Amino acid sequence: MNSKLPIGYITIRAFAHATEDPEKVLTAIRNTLPKELGENAVFQKTSLTGHHKNPIILFETKLADRQRLPIVLQKIAAGLSALDKEKLAQEIRLHVEKQNLYLRFNKQSAYQGELRLSSSDPIHFRIHFRNKTPSEIMEICRNAGMLP
Repeated sequence: MNSKLPIGYITIRAFAHATEDPEKVLTAIRNTLPKELGENAVFQKTSLTGHHKNPIILFETKLADRQRLPIVLQKIAAGLSALDKEKLAQEIRLHVEKQNLYLRFNKQSAYQGELRLSSSDPIHFRIHFRNKTPSEIMEICRNAGMLP
């Protein structure tokens, strides 16, 4: 990857609903990351209450080790199917805003070790690129293998 290390940080968020095992949700999140980052990530846990008074847990973390962040893009690129890469390429402008790339992954697939783009009850990724335009972010994603 680029020696200038364009990624500033990555924030990851996911909700564990009352019907889900919070430990399995954490495992799913960790599975989206390269092993060494997933094992060492520290998650902040916030207890929330849903619309129908149901308990919800919000897990959040911020990865800021800029030397190691490019391997997250490589893991995503290696994990996405050709179909998901094609879909991401077609919709990339919807995923990029103000130096950020927003991705959402299916929790159930992530728990099973697979990366699939999904918008319903997902694991949210926000990848912040330092001083990059949307077209530069798309080029970085293409170079990392996330886009066809």
